[in-house]
Parts: sequence; structure tokens; C-alpha cells
Amino acid sequence: MEKKYPHFTLRTLLSFLLVFLLHRSTEAQQICSIPGATPPTIRENNAVGAVVTTITTEEGVTIIIASNPADSFGLNGNDLTAVKVLDYETKTSFTIDLLCTKGDQFLTLIVVVLIENVNDNPPVFAESQYTLNVDELSPVGKSVGAIVATDADKDRLYYSLVPDTEGFRLQENSPNILVQHVLDYDAATSVTLILSAQDTPTSTPPSFTATATIHVNIMDIDNRPPWFQPCTETIVDMSKICLSSGYTGTVNLTEQVVGALPLLPGPVHAIDGDKGLNVAIMYRFPTGSESDIFQINQNTGDITMSKAADIAGPLTLTVLALQTSNGDQFATTTVTIVVVKKSVNPPQFEKMEYEGFISADAGVDSMVLESKASNRPLKVQAKDTDYADGINPDVRYEVQGSTEFSITPQGFILMTKNVMPGTVSMNLHAIDSSNAESTTASLTVEVMPEGALGAPGGYGPGDMAALGASLAVLLVISMVVIGLLVFRIQKGKTDWRKLSEANIFRSSLGKGPGELKDGVQYTNEGFQNDGDTSSVGSKGPEEMDGKRSIGNGVTSRAVEENVMKVSAPLYSNLLLDTSSLAGSDKADSEKEVKPILTKERRVEEGYKSVWFKEDIDPNAKEEVVIIPDNGEREGDDDDDDEEEEGFREEEEEYDNSSPQTPKVLFSDADMDDGRGVRFEDSEKEKFQTSDL
Repeated sequence: MEKKYPHFTLRTLLSFLLVFLLHRSTEAQQICSIPGATPPTIRENNAVGAVVTTITTEEGVTIIIASNPADSFGLNGNDLTAVKVLDYETKTSFTIDLLCTKGDQFLTLIVVVLIENVNDNPPVFAESQYTLNVDELSPVGKSVGAIVATDADKDRLYYSLVPDTEGFRLQENSPNILVQHVLDYDAATSVTLILSAQDTPTSTPPSFTATATIHVNIMDIDNRPPWFQPCTETIVDMSKICLSSGYTGTVNLTEQVVGALPLLPGPVHAIDGDKGLNVAIMYRFPTGSESDIFQINQNTGDITMSKAADIAGPLTLTVLALQTSNGDQFATTTVTIVVVKKSVNPPQFEKMEYEGFISADAGVDSMVLESKASNRPLKVQAKDTDYADGINPDVRYEVQGSTEFSITPQGFILMTKNVMPGTVSMNLHAIDSSNAESTTASLTVEVMPEGALGAPGGYGPGDMAALGASLAVLLVISMVVIGLLVFRIQKGKTDWRKLSEANIFRSSLGKGPGELKDGVQYTNEGFQNDGDTSSVGSKGPEEMDGKRSIGNGVTSRAVEENVMKVSAPLYSNLLLDTSSLAGSDKADSEKEVKPILTKERRVEEGYKSVWFKEDIDPNAKEEVVIIPDNGEREGDDDDDDEEEEGFREEEEEYDNSSPQTPKVLFSDADMDDGRGVRFEDSEKEKFQTSDL
């Protein structure tokens, strides 16, 4: 039977054993157990001896540990304790077998202990520094790279990038770095960023952060043509360009320059606009050299002459610069060569050193003076002996080494900004623009404190005040003189009115009963100084000092200048009385003049008359002269004759030079003072009047 059923017997035995164990286990459950329906837990990084759980037992039950992984747990009575510091990152759970016995009862109690994770580990980057590369002009949003950190606690990490204004940013909820705006190699060749990873969304503890340094290199690309140097960089829209003004040079007519031509602002030179690439540049004349006169070195750009220029004037060359590796990147510029006639002598300043002075308070655009004691502006000049007068119209001036002063084309120095007192040194440069020949002189300007200038020879505030006072005095004097002139003019008008009255009187003397007598000339100055303010030209004897007197205070000079001369036929008119004159035809203005011819003397006050000592033959051609009377009685005739003889001697010179025509002469003496009339013929015969 055994051979026939070997497995049956073994199975039967195992079945009985299992039934026995289950029966014994059912009985043992009643002697020990674990409280609760869930496995016990303990936080990692626990304290040694921390209680994991307490086993529930019947009275008299003994508990022992049958299985203890790594000897991490122990029993303290019915308490299951951790005898080591547990680490979640090392092991997340433990299974412990406990054997409970009570008499002949026993029970194996399996306890599973779970380790609770704690945030006790910071994030970690694989490296502390990273290097990334990105091309300039990359599109916005392009990924540069992703730098990921790890956390042993398996926590979610939160990333940040600083600074966030250098052209890069992070993709949301990711360590992926993106291009934020267009990058320019010339603006920045590299950027350094700090990437942070934090295991909590906030910094509330416990929180751990890890950082990494990221170097982003901006790579230059071939996007610009060559740039001729020097040039001015500028941005047009999104592109950067460099503007060059070209080159200039000068050569003499019919002369060939050996070697490279000297040019301004320097030799022809171009660089790759992409400085990071710095591709080699070559040079050409795109349309050939100018009349085969000039050649250019393909590698250096130096321009040389193959022969002399035979025509004066500017020659313009076009120079092409292009990359050796990419002919599509090229640029052009112009080179202007001025062919001039050779100058024998360059311009030269009159002095090699100049000194000027200016006041600190002179103000902008004030001229520098040549000395402290003069207001003469300082003028510098460069002479060119190639010109006869030394003045080269092509010379221009400039100031070097100072921005406080400038120079005019005429050579005057101007202050361009306010300068503190002290000394300013600079150089003066004179350039012949026709051939680029130049000369240099030094200038030292002493800026004087306020009020320091204005010494003798200058015009200071005091001088200007004195000048103003002088002008004021001159103005007052001028006004006084003008007033006097106006007064004299007004008085002259009155005198001319009186002369008009005298003309009326002359007309009355020149007329007969009905006809006009010619040849009447007279003066009426003898009727002045006797109280008649309406008479003309009064002059008394006392006003004739310095003249030899004839008669009663009348000089021969006065007789010559102030007598009225008439021809002999007028004698009859002199004998006319007042009634005969009054009967003649006169104008209204003439009627205001009273006749003064009479045969009898009148002594009434204010009455003027001409009286005669004896009758006069009208037909005799004799000269009548009015002479002053001494006012004495008729018995004084002898004295009058003596005075008259003196008068005759004074008149001889006059008579010899004038025609010997009988004349009537009226003296300018006052008739009220006893003055009379004298007649003279060609033989100088005279008739003397006397007092009545």
C-alpha cells in the first residue's frame, strides 16, 4: 500500500500539522496582539529608545524577538522600541517576528514597522558650475539648456533664475532656460546666471535650497560686413552699422610719392564687423585705379603712386573691402587725393609764443587782450612768404589742448566758457588747407580776477564813469550854445527888420519929386546909442575902442565902413525938408520912417536930423560926409577945422584907391550929439558944418 500511495501519506501528515498550528495560533491570538488595524510607524531620524508600539498580552504571556533586522528594535516589557536611528532614505520599513508564550501555548506575532519620511535632505545639482552656448540673434524663446537638481527626500523642487534681466528666463515649473530677448555679441559676449532649486514653495522651515552657477556664452555669427576704421557705430532699427567719413590725402603736381601715401585720418584699414569672428579682409579698386596713377595693396590697403599726377585738383578713388572667406560680406569707402601745386614755404606764426590776458568776469565770446594795460585784442597771425603780402587766404586756425578758448578766422582769441582765475596753456595750429602744410605756436592766457584789468590805457568802470560825466558836461554846453544861437538868430531877425527900415530911408533919399535917383548907398549906424531901440546897428563912441577917433569919437575906419555915399546930384535931395519927403510916393512900410534932412537944428529929445551950416549947390559934385560934432558953439569952428584936417589925412588912402567922384558921406555918429555932414569934391574941397 505504501508503494502504491506514497504521496497520500505525506500530504496527510502536512494537513494534520497545519490544522494543529492553526488551532494553536487561534489559541495564541488570545494571548498577544498588536493594537490597531494599521501597522505601527516611526519618523526617521528618531531618538534611540523611541517606542514604536506596545504589544497587548494576556497575563502571564512572555514575549521574545524571534527576528530583528539589523538589530534595530528591542523590547522593553511589552514596548517595542527602536534601538537605532532609522533613516527613511536607507530603509522605508522593517518586519519583526515576536514569539509569545504562555504555558504550553505560544504564538508568533509578525510586526511590520513603517518608517515615516522627514524633509531632512537639501536638493543637489550634479555640478556646481555649468557652461552653455547660444548664438547671437537667436529667436526669443529658444531653449539654451535645462539644469536639473535632485532631492533624496523625493520632494518636488521649485527653480528660480537670477538675474532675470540679462536676456534669459526659466520655462514655467521647469529648470529649462530660454532666450528672453535678442542677444548681441557686441553688447555682451557672456552672461553669468545663478540657478536655485528649493524643496518647498516657500522658505518656511524646514526648507532646503541648492544653487548652481551657469555661464552662458553668446556666440558671434557672421552677420556684418567689414568696417573701415575709424568709424562711428550707430544702431538703425535692430542692426548696428559703423559709418566712416572716408580718407583724404595730398600730393604735389608732377611729383610721384615714393611708398604708401600718407592719408587722413589714417591709412586705409578695415576690420570684420563681427569682432568675434575677425575674418581676414582684402582690398581692391572695384573700377580700376584712377588713370593708372594709383595702386592698392590687396592685403594691407596701402595706396601707392605708379606715376606722377599731371592735373591739379581732387581725385576720388573707391576702395572695396571684403572678407576673404565670404565675398558676400563687403563694404566700400572713398579716398580723395588732392593734387596741389608745391608750396615753397609753409605758413609760420609771427611769434612762437603768445601771451594774452582776460578778466574772469569778461563773459563768453569776449576777446583775449594783448596786455594788462590795454584794451587792444590779441591777434595771432601766420604769414606765408609765398604771398607778397604774407596773407595766405587758405590758412585756417584752430586751438588744441583747450576747450575754454577758440580762435576766429581772423586770429582773435575768444573765451568760450567761464574760466576761473589762473593760467590756461594751449597750442595754436595754422593749417594751409590747400596743401595741408601747418605750423604751431603756444599761447598762454592769464585769466585775471574780476576788476584786475583796466589799468592805464584801458577803460575800467571809473573811466567809463568819467567819460559819461564829460559827455554830460559837453551836452549841457552844447545846449547853452544852441540857446545862444537861437537868441542871436531871433535878434538878427529884428536887426534885419531894422535894416529894412533903413532901406526905406535910403529910398527916400534917392527919390526926387517924382523920379528915382541912382547910386545911393548909406549906413545908419550913426543913429544908435541914443535911446531909439528901433534903430539899426547902434554903436556909440565908447564901443569903438582901438580905432583912431576923428571928430567927436568917430574913427576913420568907421567912416570908411559905415558912411553912405551918394553922387553929387543928390545934394538937392539932401536939402529937402520933411514936407517934401512926405509928399513923395512911399510904400506903407516906408511911411513909418521919419525924414531926417532939415535946414534947422532941432534939439527935442528923440528927434534925429541932418542939418547944414550953409546952403549947398545941388549941381556941384561934392562929397558930403557926416561927421561927429563936439557939441560946442559956433565959435569952435577953428577946432573943428583942425579935427577935420586929421580926418582928411585918414581918408587920403581910401580916396587914392577909389574913383574921384564927389560923394555924400553920412557918419554913424549920433545927430543929437552934434554930428554933421561934410562935402568933398574931386579936389578934396570941404564944407564943415557947425552948431546952429
